[in-house]
Amino acid sequence: MLKIGVVEYCENLKKEGKIRQLGFSFHDEYEVFERILTYRDWDFCQLQLNYMDMDEQAGRRGCELAVKRGVPIIVMEPVRGGALAKFAEDITEKFDRMKPGASPASFALRYAAGLPGVKVVLSGMSSMEQLEDNLKTFEDFHLLDEAEQNGLEEIVNMLRSRVQNRCTGCRYCMPCPAGVDIPGCFSAWNNYHMYQNYNVVAWAWENNVGEAAQAKNCIQCGKCEAVCPQKISIREDLKKVQEDLDKKEMRF
Repeated sequence: MLKIGVVEYCENLKKEGKIRQLGFSFHDEYEVFERILTYRDWDFCQLQLNYMDMDEQAGRRGCELAVKRGVPIIVMEPVRGGALAKFAEDITEKFDRMKPGASPASFALRYAAGLPGVKVVLSGMSSMEQLEDNLKTFEDFHLLDEAEQNGLEEIVNMLRSRVQNRCTGCRYCMPCPAGVDIPGCFSAWNNYHMYQNYNVVAWAWENNVGEAAQAKNCIQCGKCEAVCPQKISIREDLKKVQEDLDKKEMRF
C-alpha cells in the first residue's frame, strides 16, 4: 500500500473532505500490526477479536497498543464465523447455567464489546433470528460479570482440551516434499475437534489447504518428523486428519 501510494492518496482524500475517517482492516501477525499502527495517526483499526483468538493475529497485544495510541477499535469475527454460536450439549449447558435463555453468540458479542478501546462490534448474520438475537444483546447491554468471565474461561479451556496434537504452526516441517500443508492440515483438524462441526473448517480444509495439499498426499518420508520441535508423530497424525475430515461430520 505504501509502495503504490494508497495511504498518501487516502490522506489527500481526507484533506479534501471526501472521507472523514481513515483506518485499516487487519489480518496478519502482531509485528505487522505494530508496524502499520505506528506508521501514522489512524482514526480506527479493524481487528479479528473473540474469546478464542486473543493470542492470534493482533490479538490482546494489538488491543493494548491501539488503546495506548488512542486508536478506536472495530471488532470483526466476534463469533468466529459462527463457530461460537452453536455448540455440543455439554458446552451449551454451561452457557444456560450462566444466563438461562441467552444464546452462546450473545456471550461472544458481550465479550468483544467489553474489550478496552472497542467502539463497534460487527457480526455477520444469515437469518432474522440471528439479527433479532444480536439486537436484543445490545438493546439491554451488560458487560460480562465476574462469574460469566470465569465461566467463559472454563469453556475456552474445555474447547482447547479437545485439540488433537501440539502443532504450534512453527512451520519447521515445511516445505513438505509431497506438497502437503502440514500446519494447515493440523489447524483444520484441531479446530474440527474443538468445535465438533465440519462447517467451521470446511473453507480452510477445502480451499486454503486444498486437494493438492491435504494429508492424503503424504508419502511417509519422515522428513517433517526429524525437524519437528514438538516431536509430533506427524505421519500418523496426518492419516487421522484425512480420515476425520473426510467424514465431514456435524456432531450436534
